[in-house]
Amino acid sequence: MTDSVLLNIDHHGVATLTLNREEKHNAFDDAIIAALTAKLKQLDADPAVRVVVLTAVGKTFSAGGDMAWMRSMAQYSEKQNLEDALKLAELMEVLDGLSKPTIARVNGPAYGGGVGLVACCDIAIATPSAKFALTEVRLGLVPSVISPYVIAAIGAHQARRYFLTAEPIEAEDALRIGLIHQLVAPDILDETVGIAVTFLLRAGPEALRCAKQLVAEQSGAEGRASKKRTAELIAKLRVSPGGQEGLSAFLEKRPPNWIK
Repeated sequence: MTDSVLLNIDHHGVATLTLNREEKHNAFDDAIIAALTAKLKQLDADPAVRVVVLTAVGKTFSAGGDMAWMRSMAQYSEKQNLEDALKLAELMEVLDGLSKPTIARVNGPAYGGGVGLVACCDIAIATPSAKFALTEVRLGLVPSVISPYVIAAIGAHQARRYFLTAEPIEAEDALRIGLIHQLVAPDILDETVGIAVTFLLRAGPEALRCAKQLVAEQSGAEGRASKKRTAELIAKLRVSPGGQEGLSAFLEKRPPNWIK
């Protein structure tokens, strides 16, 4: 069985985590969430690791939740959904709070939870093909567990728009609103990521850790909505009539009953 998350650490201490489900557009399921969380914790504890780069194989960064996984979760109780949502919330919390600098190498579109991964990284570099969308409301849900990180990246005013409309965010707009830091041509994506890595490797590891902590303290990041609160909300919505109808409609390729 192919590993869903690949890990490579070079001789400079640069760790590259690669989502490896190209056939599923690098969508999340419980296995990939667990694997990514475990590897991030491993890297955080490894003193030889200086920088972490997060990317994906193929043409898509991440399509968000895997449909088969979401279909199975729709049959679970609210308690089971809470346990599941807490695992995704932990992944976002671990990535956001990693003591090492992180770079999102965004090679293509990112949706739902994939947007959360980008928002959790310290630096996000993308190509023009990297469209983004927070489409949860179309399923009768909300982007709950990723909301603290996305709002921190783009601000509450932009979140009001994109959380509510679920409209696509073109790469240029993602740059304008702060979801990504740089937009570059595909043929210089690796070079641009490499330049960012070079800058980070010139800094003291302890200084980088303290700098990240300083930003978190001064921006109020430590007071963000708890992962328990955001997980409880999405678990409640998944088993609600609206959530059940939204997911059923999506899977059955029909309009949900709130569209007249």
